[in-house]
Amino acid sequence: MEQIYVIMLVALGILAIIDLAVGVSNDAVNFLNSAIGSKAVSLRTILIVASIGIAVGAVFSSGMMEVARKGIFMPSEFYFNEIMIIFMAVMITDILLLDFFNTLGMPTSTTVSVVFELLGSAVVISVIKILNNGDSLGIIGKYINTEKATEIIIGILLSVVISFSIGAIVQYISRLLLTFNYEKKAKWVGAVFGGIALAAISYFIIIKGLKGTEFYGKIKPIIKDKTFLVLLVSAAFWTLFSFVIIQGFKKNIYKLVIIVGTFALALAFAGNDLVNFIGVPIAAWQSYGAWVDSGAPATGFAMSVLAEKVATPTLLLMIAGGIMVITLWISKKSMNVLETEQNLSRQGEGSEKYSSNIISRGIVRGAVILSNGISFLIPKSVQATIDGRFLAAEYKGKRSEQPMFDMVRASINLVVAAVLISIATSMKLPLSTTYVTFMVAMGTSFADRAWDRESAVYRIAGVLNVIGGWFFTAFAAFISAGIVAYLLYVGEIYAFFGLMILVAVLFYRSNQVHKAKMTEKEEIKKLNKEDIVSIHEVINESSDQISKIVSKTNKIYSGIVAGLSLQDLPSLKENKKAVKKLEKQVDELKNNVYYFIKNLDETSVEASKFYVLTLGHLQDIVQSISYISQSSHSHINNNHKQLKFNQIRDLKTIELEILELFKDIEDIFNSKNFSSIDRALTERKKVLETISDLIQKQITRIRTIENSPKNSKLYFGLLLETNDLVKATMNLLELFKEFNEHVEKK
Repeated sequence: MEQIYVIMLVALGILAIIDLAVGVSNDAVNFLNSAIGSKAVSLRTILIVASIGIAVGAVFSSGMMEVARKGIFMPSEFYFNEIMIIFMAVMITDILLLDFFNTLGMPTSTTVSVVFELLGSAVVISVIKILNNGDSLGIIGKYINTEKATEIIIGILLSVVISFSIGAIVQYISRLLLTFNYEKKAKWVGAVFGGIALAAISYFIIIKGLKGTEFYGKIKPIIKDKTFLVLLVSAAFWTLFSFVIIQGFKKNIYKLVIIVGTFALALAFAGNDLVNFIGVPIAAWQSYGAWVDSGAPATGFAMSVLAEKVATPTLLLMIAGGIMVITLWISKKSMNVLETEQNLSRQGEGSEKYSSNIISRGIVRGAVILSNGISFLIPKSVQATIDGRFLAAEYKGKRSEQPMFDMVRASINLVVAAVLISIATSMKLPLSTTYVTFMVAMGTSFADRAWDRESAVYRIAGVLNVIGGWFFTAFAAFISAGIVAYLLYVGEIYAFFGLMILVAVLFYRSNQVHKAKMTEKEEIKKLNKEDIVSIHEVINESSDQISKIVSKTNKIYSGIVAGLSLQDLPSLKENKKAVKKLEKQVDELKNNVYYFIKNLDETSVEASKFYVLTLGHLQDIVQSISYISQSSHSHINNNHKQLKFNQIRDLKTIELEILELFKDIEDIFNSKNFSSIDRALTERKKVLETISDLIQKQITRIRTIENSPKNSKLYFGLLLETNDLVKATMNLLELFKEFNEHVEKK
């Protein structure tokens, strides 16, 4: 029987490595957002600084491992076999839950997830023990530390409200004082800002990042009850240091603040959150060692040993730190999560990730009314002065190279987050670093007027989605871990191997889904080129877009006809997804049209109208193929009568003609041989006549043999939308031909 626990330990070790990877991918947003969003330094430099912080923090995290051992449940009330079930349930659930959030690109709390997984699995095992002993469920407090869960929930609420409010207030005051032209301010202004910021961050490193280390133990008596004096002396030192950096070395102090702040948050993350990933496997390993030494049966050895403080081997911490650093450099999902926070906090315009909802619309409407009321009370001259200090300079470079926000906001993000976390740590208040850093970033972006009338409704909806995801994390972690623990208890070895296979399958599937999303994003990026300035470049770019969309439309149309003929619902579903992707691509092109037009030089302004009309025709094409796809899928999905043989044969006829026509169009735009457009236009008549003949044939069938209204509705819909599809494509060709001839004459 001992062998199964050895296998479980090996499995926990493997799961720990995977959990480190998925955990870092989610939590990297906490310390990378400000540096990457502001583009203060290169991505390589940012990752090097963060890597050093993670490595140092990992080595100093030994004292934080106790939460996995005794923070949530009473270990002395459980036997070794029960403890192993609890730990295995936690790790299986944690990997799947965090990877799910990574795939969605939503930041969540690894602390909350592991706490509620421990709680859920421990509660289930406790209930089983209570029922087996014939006791009342009222004694569950004997097994579970219920106060911890309550503290975590309160911590979530406090983190959300306080972090957002403080971040907004500090950013608003900072922007009033520094404006967006902060680099032109007097050198002493930057020195004072740097002094205060670096003093706060250095205090954070000591209080939060190094807590539990021997170094902290030595300096704790010195700084105890002297916080104000320590901060005052530190601020004076760092102010002088900042002035020397600015005046003597001619360096940007804001960059230094961002670099040091990134290091500090990375240090704290590794030093405190490492327990979320390896605390459980290490506790399981130490439990196994104690059980083997005892010689007692697994079902009779009480785990009182977990209540004792045991140091974690430094080698294991170094290995874990190494895995975290490697993940930081290679993980693509971390950038996916990072993109969500930057999308919600960016200063400039762009496509929004989230759709508005009734709550976000209500909040914005209320805020507008309140703002109008306040504006009525404040003198116009004061309003104009305030507005002038929030006036950001227009960015002249490429949109892809534009910072999400400036270095003042990035610095405020880091400093406020560090201060709030330090205060909460010193007061022993529970909180999540993820919640604090995220809500501070949201508060500063709100105060910085990044949420304007154009974007506020979408940004607020996004924030509400993320906050809702945090509460879902706690609920899902509790329920899922409890279910897994029950399955392991009932199914024993069979459930163990079955769940491990399930983890492998789901993990592989989520990675495939993520790869598909990344491929789709890359395709959209390729459609949007920002360096187009001349008419000829507009023609070439439009040709590429037309070629790609016509090619995909052709493929989808053929797939729909094949799916209808075979009644292949999965195939029609896939075509429906392909149409959604096509709609996204055209929509992204429309979102980018403002910047496309602005980039054109003075001699190419007339190309703007051509490009706008081109997008209009492309949208018509996509709308037609979308209707054809949706109606076909709906017909088969609702199990309506199959199209008759004659109808399928006729659809195949029109499919072949469209296939040939669209292939010619694709070749024309790929080769840029626009002289062949006339040939394609002449083919239009043949295709439209065929469609007209098929409509007449169906009318005749209805009056003689046809007896299915749903069948006729689908068939007419397909033919009419095919007719519109061809006309939209031909209109596009005619537009292109006219514009190309106009350009050649010039």
